[in-house]
Amino acid sequence: MAEDLTINTSTDKAEQYATLVPQIEALLYGEPDLVANMANVAAALKEQFRWFWVGFYLVKENELVLGPFQGPVACTRIGLGKGVCGAAWQQAKTLVVPDVDAFPGHIACSSLSRSEIVVPVFKDDKVVAVLDVDSELLDQFNETDAQYLEQIVKLVNF
Repeated sequence: MAEDLTINTSTDKAEQYATLVPQIEALLYGEPDLVANMANVAAALKEQFRWFWVGFYLVKENELVLGPFQGPVACTRIGLGKGVCGAAWQQAKTLVVPDVDAFPGHIACSSLSRSEIVVPVFKDDKVVAVLDVDSELLDQFNETDAQYLEQIVKLVNF
């Protein structure tokens, strides 16, 4: 596959994801390198949706460590249960946060971030990473995002 995406400009998120998911599958097909695959997933999501920040944090010992991402510089390390990322890791579930300022203990890597979704990545029933997505808009994420982003992280061979 060429490394160009077909961007779906529909206002329907499900339609956008339906166009994007097969393209991500093609980008990842046959590529064994984890870093390359995380980088391409982050780039594809950022390009399609124009979100403020998209990236991965990897579980290393007792903290999340910054992995491939698209967007401004970010927090490098996050503890278990700290912020939205640490909470999603600790709870082993996707967290959708409509207003990050209302989330207890939110870590403000950027004051421009207003809403967030964090999707845990599992290997052998254990969280090994999280996909973190931030928007400059309030209430940007919903169940459609959760459903498709959970599907997308399963495509990455951790």
